[in-house]
Amino acid sequence: MLWTANQILRKFSTSSHYYQNKLKLAIIGQSVFGQEVYSNLRKQGHKVVGVFTVPDKDGKADPLATAAEKDGTPVFKFPRWRVKGKPIPEVVEAYKAVGAELNVMPFCSQFIPMNVIDHPKHGSIIYHPSILPLHRGASAINWTLIEGDKKAGFTVFWADDGLDTGPILLQKECAVEPNDTVDTLYNRFLFPEGIKSMVESVQLIADGKAPRIPQPEEGASYEGIQKKSNAKVNMAQPAEVIHNWIRGHDKVPGAWTVINGQPVTLYGSSMLTGSVPAGQPLEVEGASQPGVVAKNGLVLYGTDGKALVVKNLQFEDGKMIPASKYFSSGESSSVDLTDDEKKMADEIRNIWKGILSNVAAIEDTTDFFKSGAASMDVVRLVEEVKQKCAGVQLQNEDVYMATTFQDFIQMFVRKLRGEDQEEELVIDYATKEANNMTLKMPYQCFINGAFEDAENGKTYDTINPTDGSVICKVSYASVGDVDRAVAAAKEAFDNGPWGKMNPRDRGSLLFKLADLMEEHQEELATIESIDSGAVYTLALKTHVGMSIQTFRYFAGWCDKIQGKTIPINQARPNRNLTFTKKEPLGVCAIVIPWNYPLMMLAWKSAACLAAGNTLVLKPAQVTPLTALKFAELSVKAGIPKGVINILPGSGGMVGQRLSDHPDIRKLGFTGSTPIGKQIMKSCAVSNLKKVSLELGGKSPLIIFSDCDMDKAVRMGMSSVFFNKGENCIAAGRLFVEESIHDEYISRVVEEIKKMKIGDPLDRSTDHGPQNHKAHMDKLLEYCEIGVKEGATLVYGGKQVDRPGFFMEPTVFTDVEDHMFIAKEESFGPVMVVSKFKDGDVDGVLYRANDTEYGLASGVFTRDINKAMYVSERLEAGTVFVNTYNKTDVASPFGGFKQSGFGKDLGEDALQEYLKTKAVTVEY
Repeated sequence: MLWTANQILRKFSTSSHYYQNKLKLAIIGQSVFGQEVYSNLRKQGHKVVGVFTVPDKDGKADPLATAAEKDGTPVFKFPRWRVKGKPIPEVVEAYKAVGAELNVMPFCSQFIPMNVIDHPKHGSIIYHPSILPLHRGASAINWTLIEGDKKAGFTVFWADDGLDTGPILLQKECAVEPNDTVDTLYNRFLFPEGIKSMVESVQLIADGKAPRIPQPEEGASYEGIQKKSNAKVNMAQPAEVIHNWIRGHDKVPGAWTVINGQPVTLYGSSMLTGSVPAGQPLEVEGASQPGVVAKNGLVLYGTDGKALVVKNLQFEDGKMIPASKYFSSGESSSVDLTDDEKKMADEIRNIWKGILSNVAAIEDTTDFFKSGAASMDVVRLVEEVKQKCAGVQLQNEDVYMATTFQDFIQMFVRKLRGEDQEEELVIDYATKEANNMTLKMPYQCFINGAFEDAENGKTYDTINPTDGSVICKVSYASVGDVDRAVAAAKEAFDNGPWGKMNPRDRGSLLFKLADLMEEHQEELATIESIDSGAVYTLALKTHVGMSIQTFRYFAGWCDKIQGKTIPINQARPNRNLTFTKKEPLGVCAIVIPWNYPLMMLAWKSAACLAAGNTLVLKPAQVTPLTALKFAELSVKAGIPKGVINILPGSGGMVGQRLSDHPDIRKLGFTGSTPIGKQIMKSCAVSNLKKVSLELGGKSPLIIFSDCDMDKAVRMGMSSVFFNKGENCIAAGRLFVEESIHDEYISRVVEEIKKMKIGDPLDRSTDHGPQNHKAHMDKLLEYCEIGVKEGATLVYGGKQVDRPGFFMEPTVFTDVEDHMFIAKEESFGPVMVVSKFKDGDVDGVLYRANDTEYGLASGVFTRDINKAMYVSERLEAGTVFVNTYNKTDVASPFGGFKQSGFGKDLGEDALQEYLKTKAVTVEY
């Protein structure tokens, strides 16, 4: 019944901007949610004839009242609507006088009489944060988590005389992630989607299309507001049940337990997915075994042997500490303030006074929360202090950790002095013996300078293509992780040391990062080999070697980015100076492919960082491990937290959110043309973010009869089979002059037979496995299509009979221009060869350019005039003459047509991550 209503309602979306029918509305409620509903209804053209909200508290108006008063909307602040269960006549009359046609109640804590509910023409609608009839009552979000529901959601319903029992107008739902809290669930879905749906509901009513679906009693539940007295954790339960109880009570009223005979409230619970870190044991009353105070928090065990981690602890006196500091919580000593710090403390005291207007004087012992401050006041305090003292890294959580003014100032000064430096990076490695070494591989998301599990606790297997075995489990990032990573990158850019750093110092850090990559090059190459299938010798020289070169090249550019002075017409007697500045864009997103995992990271990230930006990078889902190892090395190099963030996971989720995110100013992508088009569309629709795209290719290689045959055979094979053919600039089609065609094919096949296919870690291996099984299957299908269309399969075309994803090097001849394999990229070890008539230079040029792609191209001839003639006419971003695959960090790389736009490498790449500002000064 409910789903039927939902399906009907989805046809009427708030995406339509031109409503014909408008209503006169009374908004009854409070809070920021109420404010947003009010503002959005006014934007859509509805008339709000009155706002009925709660009285001011401690001299401060509710956000809904503040917004309405600013707009000149009549505002009524009744302390109550009823006395002893009976409506107050003058209150009801004041309400009726506004003449509302519909009551909208987005969030209302007061009891509203039925003669007010039923008075308007269209009655009243209410927002409730659960999928009714489940979790009726005032603590619906909490109980959604406490009960371990897999789905959360909200209902817009018609008010009646029952408690959340009225007919349903609209419902929407979302998945509950394993580590969701009340805050994350509310901020991610219930708040933004709830606002949209309240507006949508009003319009459905205005248009006469709003349903009234009776609530079924089956599945109905009612839970009351939890109190501190009954929020104690029962430790004799499975870990997930304990986790649900804690997160369902976070932050009010707070789940608690007894430690060392003292009640302690637990905050910030998440399921532990990796191994339990080392730490000190701690007895917890009623627990099946002692907890562990570790670097990432307090580890608690359930009766099922599984574990959860609690981030913060609060004692009876209100003091909150990181759980990791339990055994050292009393060790910190006070610091003496300098004169400048005392002045700042006085300014902060004034900020406290402005917020706590009900307090006569702010003493050292004044407690922020005991003086009446609420969660919105925390946000205000943090933002005002950050505005007053730029550069101080202050979080909402810091206020909860230092609730008295004296403690707050001590915490602030330590942050100001940099005495709160991060502890040693905690990494829960996945280890593996390979290539005569022990590989230590981070496998978690890297956000704001720390490795941590995905917000939803999800993981996936990354596979070794050599044998199909699982290397390790890797965190599967969620949309919430993207938002946290972008927020960290934005904070690092706006307020962190990276944005204020001297460019030469920035370059020094990048040089140090390159040095660390070189120190770890064997480990990086081995990880690259087992994760992507790259032959180790190639991984060492190219995948890793060129990555190191790239960072050193762009490190040298950091202090050489400069603008220009520009002569302009001067209106006498004034004198003018005009100059340009090159400035970083801000937060950049980078999405890279699986064929060169580390090198593609370096090509884009090095230029991005050299320009002064911060970044959030999504490695390919199938090859995340070298990117995460790189993140570890970036910390060791001293790159400030938040500057680099790495999120393994799916392109459909992580990549899409990066494309849509309003705080990202640039997205660099390497991958397929269809995905590139989707990214470009999303970037345009979201916030018109800058985009650079390196997309698919079908690069032509023309071999003339006057070539150096030995070199043409060797380079022609490299153009196709280099890196198992998983090479964006691979020669997708060879055009061989008719008089040498047969000899050329014969010699190529002869050389292929000498190639050793096998374990990529074997130094004698020439040809390793394809990157992953799905790609292997596509290559086999590609070859089947070639045979069916009539091309001649000269060699290969089959999977090698051994474990893993090995494909035979393949050669097709007699390929005609209309065939699928002549037009589409294989991205594998498939040589596609067509003849062209002797001397027909213009004819073969026409055929070579007859493609929507234009990434790379090549020509082999001893005739320099012919080489220049052909290179000028090939429509590709790169032209190789008598060579192939010869890229260099100083040479720009990028395509034409549907192979994308923008450049990697060289000075051109820097411009992709910079903006130009013109400044004119009159003097």
